[in-house]
Amino acid sequence: MARKQDGHGARILLYSHDTFGLGHLRRCMTIAQSLVGHYRNLSVLILTGSPIIGAYDFRSRVDFVRVPGVIKLRNGSYTSLNLHINIEQTIGLRRAIIERTADVFDPDVMIVDKEPHGLRGEVTGALGILKERGTRLVLGLRDVLDEPELLRKEWRRKKAMEALETFYDEIWVYGLSDLYDPLTGMRVSPAVRDKMVYTGYLKRPASKGSRTAEWPAMIDEDYLLVMTGGGGDGADLVDWVLATYERRRNLPWPALIVLGPFMPPERRQAFQERADRLDNVEILVFHAHAEHLIERARAVVSMGGYNTFCEILTYDKPALIVPRTHPRKEQYIRASRAQELGLARMLLSSNGDAAYGDGDIDAMAEALIALGDQPRPSRTVIPRLMGGLDTVNERVRPWLGRRDMPAGADASSLLAGHIPAEP
Repeated sequence: MARKQDGHGARILLYSHDTFGLGHLRRCMTIAQSLVGHYRNLSVLILTGSPIIGAYDFRSRVDFVRVPGVIKLRNGSYTSLNLHINIEQTIGLRRAIIERTADVFDPDVMIVDKEPHGLRGEVTGALGILKERGTRLVLGLRDVLDEPELLRKEWRRKKAMEALETFYDEIWVYGLSDLYDPLTGMRVSPAVRDKMVYTGYLKRPASKGSRTAEWPAMIDEDYLLVMTGGGGDGADLVDWVLATYERRRNLPWPALIVLGPFMPPERRQAFQERADRLDNVEILVFHAHAEHLIERARAVVSMGGYNTFCEILTYDKPALIVPRTHPRKEQYIRASRAQELGLARMLLSSNGDAAYGDGDIDAMAEALIALGDQPRPSRTVIPRLMGGLDTVNERVRPWLGRRDMPAGADASSLLAGHIPAEP
């Protein structure tokens, strides 16, 4: 039985620090939407610092609390995104909001995304409060964090492994061990290994959005979708693709390029001006329903972030991944393993990243043309590859109580341990 007896249903709290980009937020949103679709009377609250969370649509019983935003500078330090206060004051304010939210919301389960202590330790106090109450504490990790040497240094500095030992009951890896172990090269105790559950990748829902005036003009054509995630570090990929379309006229499909909301305005303007001179390139800055664009695309070119990779697999699209290699090699590791397994192809420029130079236009053009004959990811059969959301829904069930039966279930089926598929 769940701890609460107030009759308001069970509660899950999701934390995402979101200092930059869209990855953490979109992962949390995907999990939240799946959970409330699977369990009636379950409420899910997302704690986030993302400045654009309000641009997304949520299902009933999903809501969010936005803490003051911060942004990571090039030197690795942080600063407040909008407030004219120093970073220590900003973190203190965020910490207070997080702890108060955890105290009042009083969740049955708390899921922390990626950062065991949160940004600069801001979630540690909330973990302590909820640990004493018996809340199930879960750390969710993407399939790849970083190259082992850098990860060891970062986690040693943040005392991350101590948090895994002390606070967390489970560690969910949103991937498969056959593709990668995110703790590769780390000294991991048997106790922590016992907490690790490989869920499989997080499948995206079937698109159900209605057509609006915001849809791109080429949505009914065969088109190549180029995505950069949040866009803050995607300018080199866009530059490379645009240069290829400017110099080659034999490319098989027009290109729809989504720049991302965090791409610097001056770069957005320059790319838009270049695209305006081409009759086979269209540019969007942001689309809240990117899954619709992927589902309708003939093929996808991306940097290989976790969420876009999940969407490529979900919608079974031939994909060319052009990974970032600085300052993290997360995307490169994921793309390399995906290529080895036959799930996608990878392209690097002559200097090892997505910044193009002389001769790379030919390489990009050849790679784009080759997408026409590239097998879809489904041609590679990997058991449980996209089972992430099913696993998450199943893992939380013991902590929610019988009053939050899966949609469509009755008491006898639940007691028998049977969870029917979501209608």
